[in-house]
Amino acid sequence: MSTRREFLTTSAAAGGGLLIAIQLPGCGDTPLGVSALSNPSSPVQANAWLRIETDGSIVFLADRSEMGQGVYTALPTLLAEELDVAVGAIRVEAAPAGNDYINTALGVQVTGGSTSVREAYDKLRKAGAEARARLVAAAAAYWMVDPATLRTDNGRVIAADGAELTYGQLATDAAALPAPVDVELKPASVFTQIGRARQRLDTAAKVDGTAVFGIDVRLPDMLYGAIAMSPVLGGSVRSFDAAAARAMPGVREVVQTSGGVVVLADTWWQARRARDSLVVDWNPGAAANLSSAQFHTQLRAALDARAAEAKVARNDGDADAALAARGTRRVEAIYEEPVLAHATLEPQNCTVEQRGDEIHVHAPTQVQQAVQTAAATAGGVPPEKVFVHTTYLGGGFGRRLEADFVPAAVEAMKAVGRPVKLVWTREDDTTHDLYRPAALQRCAAGLDSDGALTAWKFEICAPSPLGRWAPAVLEQLMGLDPFSVEAAANYPYAVPNVRVTFLRQELGFDVGFMRSVSHATNCFAVECFMDELASAARQDPVEFRRAQLGPAQTRFRDVLDRAVERAGWRSGRGTRGSSAQGVALMEGYGTYLAMIADVAAENGRVRVTKITCVVDCGQMVNPSIVESQVQSSIVFGLTSALWGEITIEGGRVQQQNFDTYRLLRSNEMPELDIELVVSAEAPGGIGEPATALVAPAVANAVFAATGQRIRSLPLAKHGLV
Repeated sequence: MSTRREFLTTSAAAGGGLLIAIQLPGCGDTPLGVSALSNPSSPVQANAWLRIETDGSIVFLADRSEMGQGVYTALPTLLAEELDVAVGAIRVEAAPAGNDYINTALGVQVTGGSTSVREAYDKLRKAGAEARARLVAAAAAYWMVDPATLRTDNGRVIAADGAELTYGQLATDAAALPAPVDVELKPASVFTQIGRARQRLDTAAKVDGTAVFGIDVRLPDMLYGAIAMSPVLGGSVRSFDAAAARAMPGVREVVQTSGGVVVLADTWWQARRARDSLVVDWNPGAAANLSSAQFHTQLRAALDARAAEAKVARNDGDADAALAARGTRRVEAIYEEPVLAHATLEPQNCTVEQRGDEIHVHAPTQVQQAVQTAAATAGGVPPEKVFVHTTYLGGGFGRRLEADFVPAAVEAMKAVGRPVKLVWTREDDTTHDLYRPAALQRCAAGLDSDGALTAWKFEICAPSPLGRWAPAVLEQLMGLDPFSVEAAANYPYAVPNVRVTFLRQELGFDVGFMRSVSHATNCFAVECFMDELASAARQDPVEFRRAQLGPAQTRFRDVLDRAVERAGWRSGRGTRGSSAQGVALMEGYGTYLAMIADVAAENGRVRVTKITCVVDCGQMVNPSIVESQVQSSIVFGLTSALWGEITIEGGRVQQQNFDTYRLLRSNEMPELDIELVVSAEAPGGIGEPATALVAPAVANAVFAATGQRIRSLPLAKHGLV
């Protein structure tokens, strides 16, 4: 039997049913024993499980976390297409932590980088096709007919004479057959599931409240925990007095952990009130004098003093020579972006319990193995003794790529010997995030006498999220963080001389990844600077961009032309008025987008009235999910563009809750007009890219309407909203 793909069966694990397990291509070759299926606590060493029970029901073990992006519908759709079953016929369960669940696009077990569908597209379709082929072969052997005479439909194999066998009836025999060497995948022309707009499988559960998010987990004999953390970033406990807290109703214990002081009580509100009565003497640490007012000054100074240390992300031709060439008009600008918080609707939380020598962690996470490792370290057990149960995520946005909320829960659980559910407050979440870093881009470009671009120089200076998250990887990359040069290294315009560099400059606090990562910061600078260049060349911003696109950039040109037509682009050089439009163009995660923002200006304030977005993300699995993700990304990006900024004084984050860290409100929502391009290209990512275009499109529209050039965010700091 093949060790690369194996079909195994057991009746015990399915309560009398049958299992077909599929080890997907590209995963490890370690064969999986039946014991791992019959014992739910055993680590599953396969990338995905397709379980077909005797009643014909099908279960898929998903290796990606569901955080609102629709993978619990999109991924089963890939299987359903090749299995010839309805998407709704597949029940989804979360996969555990394990090496065989590694996201091959990123090299670790992670849900991020808009990779879920891209990484799974061929893999899961092939898995479904292999299962179908084996079921057909089992039916052919039973009827003693040629497999070519059989067809499949709705979970059944059907013979030429109309006889039928269900997948459940065939599962045992199918499991005993050798794996097919090659299977033929369906061409797109005959798709019945992929490419169709369908309701999400998790909608009903989220509406009726049966969907379990991390914050919903309840365990027998469970205590609730509230944590006091240092008000200064990176600070630690020197000593504390818990006398008042211990005397309060419902309080069971007060525990010092590596993350702070945890109060454990019968209810969370009891724990929260008692936590607020703690008297803690904090050691502020190295960040006590940290001030965000100095961040961009530090970044500029670093570029001035250490430019020679910058890592080269792209170097075409000779940008410096072209900029210095006689007759070249040099245009320069500096762009700045602030620190941002993820602001997930569900604050950080983690529920842990001890089962014998095992630790079980129930958490909303994007990184199961990181949670496993963090819990193992905190609990003093080997990683294989930690089992991660992934719940629905009430927002991820990159925040749940971290496991910082896990150790304190485990340490508290170990201290009291009872299950513990630790929940952060909104204030905890806002003031102890792993923030998107501040960034600075220094831009220079050259124009010839005809207004054509001859040179483009783009210098990025920022902290490195990868340098903290995976320092060994950054070292292997010789210091060039690929997640810091997105939307810059892949500069789309056909300029003969291009130089893009990245200089790492840390600012004294930990940073992390955030939705669209550096696409958002760099696209803001690139596309706003393109507008500045269009103005310098006395050209319409759309026509200027179109002129710089090379003949091979057909997808860029297509989305730009569609957006211009759809939005009714109002050209006219240098016009000013109460309303205007701005444009932005970008490729990210294999997806091509053009966005046009309409703004209205009145009494020195601006209001975004409409956003038009054309998206070419290649083959869509579910257009309804794609549209929802674009809408979500625009809301996320607009919130950041208008108000998003974390400020720090004396090492303390000044924003506490949504009253001081503003989110977009319903009455501020602009009209959205989204066009999804039907395409047969390979699937692109869709959960993040549209976020990045909002700020430049809006900023360019603000300039067109008011004449005020926006080179730093948010707009609120300029008094415009």
